Amino acid sequence: MNGNEIWKRKPPEIPGHGRPALYTEAERRRRDESRWTVVQGVLAPLQFAIFLGSLALVLRYLSTGEGAIVAELSVVAKTLALYAIMVTGSIWERHVFGKWLFARPFFWEDVFSILVLALHTAYLVMLAGAIGTVEQRMLVALAAYATYVVNAGQFLLKLRAARLQAAQAAPA
Repeated sequence: MNGNEIWKRKPPEIPGHGRPALYTEAERRRRDESRWTVVQGVLAPLQFAIFLGSLALVLRYLSTGEGAIVAELSVVAKTLALYAIMVTGSIWERHVFGKWLFARPFFWEDVFSILVLALHTAYLVMLAGAIGTVEQRMLVALAAYATYVVNAGQFLLKLRAARLQAAQAAPA
């Protein structure tokens, strides 16, 4: 199946519910057998832990003016974690759906991920180019973090939906 056929395919329905399923049986099998699923399962909570620590450091800097270097390094670490999860996530998407990004079940999550990536990258450009003040860069980091929280929520809702659909599709 080429990428265009995957994009055009009618999503399977959950038996007896009439709602589209996230995965065909073949996609579910590829997802479950893929080492990239494990990689995503490790990177997602790791990135979230880095985010929480960085958020605390950024907020500390903005409220006290202390710890600018540590806060900036933490945003760089968060951004590198984001890049890692984005690259491995696109490999996972290619492995499961045959598309590097924007596979039908994760289209809107991927669209929002691009915004998250753009804001994190804007922070790096500002840092590398000494553009703006530390406070301005920290505000860009906070904007990036706000979009990250929304995007993480999208993926958590998708994970919950996949689990519910798997439970509904399982034989009684």
